[in-house]
Amino acid sequence: MYVKQFMTSQVFTVTPDDNVADTMALMREKKINRLPVIQKGKLVGIVTDGDLREVSPSPATTLSIFELNYLVAKMKIRDVAVKNVIACSPDTKIEDAAVLMRDHGIGSLPVLDNDKLVGIITETDIFDTFLDIMGFRSPGQRVVIETKDGVGVMMDLAAIVKAYDVNMTSLAVYHLKNNMVQILVRLSGDREKEVKDALIEKGYDVSN
Repeated sequence: MYVKQFMTSQVFTVTPDDNVADTMALMREKKINRLPVIQKGKLVGIVTDGDLREVSPSPATTLSIFELNYLVAKMKIRDVAVKNVIACSPDTKIEDAAVLMRDHGIGSLPVLDNDKLVGIITETDIFDTFLDIMGFRSPGQRVVIETKDGVGVMMDLAAIVKAYDVNMTSLAVYHLKNNMVQILVRLSGDREKEVKDALIEKGYDVSN
């Protein structure tokens, strides 16, 4: 699973010379909270709604509305954008992208292909990927099987499911302590209950 499978390819951008007011308006219009900053076709920064809020005048200010509008309109994106941008490529593994975001405390990664901006991947995209891996959007009944990790467990599980002509629409494995695993599967078919009963009879701990 790679970034190119989950990134947003249509990316709205700004330039260093755009002003804060117009950028805030663009974010509101497009319902986005981060914009890559592009200059002469190159990525030179990124600006978030948090960055813009930090430089916007406080509601408690004594300045008039005209003074506020003047100050915000005068301020340029080059003055507030983050310059040292952490980015990735379309072929970056999705888990590596997640680690980059976590380690650097950021919510998105511009995606560069030969120094050209081709997309952006955000924490929301990562969450959606997690939901897909866990089978949240897959059809079928959710079943959790807890067992001791060992050779042949997956083959045993697959044989039981096949015997009842039931399909596994998704599968994920979580490793617990003491060499135990939880296997999350979604079963789709007319004999799902018989599969669960057969797993329990073979000694597996089965729950929903």
